[in-house]
Amino acid sequence: MKRPSCFNFIWLLLLVCLTAAGCSSPEEPPAGTTAAPAKQTGVKETGALRDSRPQVLVPEASGLVTYTSDTAAADASHTSEGYIMVRYTGSNQKVKLQIISPTSVKYTYVIHSRTDYESFPLTEGSGEYQFTVYENLNGDQYAAVLSQTIQVEIADEFKPFLYPNQYTNFTADSKAFSLSEQLADGAHSDLEVVTNIYNYVIGSISYDEALAENAPYDYLPDVDEVLSDQTGICFDYAAVMTAMLRAQRIPTKLVVGYSNDLYHAWISTYVDDQGWVDNVIQFDGKVWTLMDPTLAANNDAEDVKKYVGDGSNYIVKYTY
Repeated sequence: MKRPSCFNFIWLLLLVCLTAAGCSSPEEPPAGTTAAPAKQTGVKETGALRDSRPQVLVPEASGLVTYTSDTAAADASHTSEGYIMVRYTGSNQKVKLQIISPTSVKYTYVIHSRTDYESFPLTEGSGEYQFTVYENLNGDQYAAVLSQTIQVEIADEFKPFLYPNQYTNFTADSKAFSLSEQLADGAHSDLEVVTNIYNYVIGSISYDEALAENAPYDYLPDVDEVLSDQTGICFDYAAVMTAMLRAQRIPTKLVVGYSNDLYHAWISTYVDDQGWVDNVIQFDGKVWTLMDPTLAANNDAEDVKKYVGDGSNYIVKYTY
């Protein structure tokens, strides 16, 4: 029996990303091949150093706005910050959360904890969101145990892309948190921080072919584990870079969608004076850098630039 259509989207997306062509270009370059990082071209920024002290915004279940059932609870106290908190306390082994955005995009997550609240982002701005917690009945059959429609007014458009969440999870104790400070030390601007973190990720993490072939359907990136093992898949590359940039107060989107005919994960980040930067940064001969760390780590730099081109090879499906 096929899984109901409401659950097809993200699981198919991630499964194909984890198994298809190393989440890179159709040429399938050797895993672990590292591109030469983008370099400054002799222009050195001067002036005051940027504050490199990291910070983590901690999601809270404050209890001000709650919705409950016998086995599930949702805390919507901080929807203006761009997230909801959900907790499941029943005994069912397969529990999912579906969030329908104001544009009718269906985001489906696995609820892993049976005691604690987990944070889930509201990334499509202000509007009406519907969330539903589902318990597994049998096979691919699920039943709703908690459902609610809420009206969301995002107070700061960047906040949803600064908080940790289930897909890019970090705390003040995370290696990603402390490493972000090391990589940002001595930088004069957010652009320098982005460049430093990007070059570190593509230069130190190799593609994990074995994991790509055997990752479970509910796989979640563990950013500290990826940094320690120095291996990962496309989802991991994007999650690690997202976590470090958010720790440096640089709004960053973890994006999942199509890269040509492959499902893939990459990032978009907000740089002062440039706005949201997708796929490639081009800066007047000063520096260029690609914002898709998996492709950069597994391809020759010139091939990457040709592949990405004007960004038309990328089609966004989900933003976290």
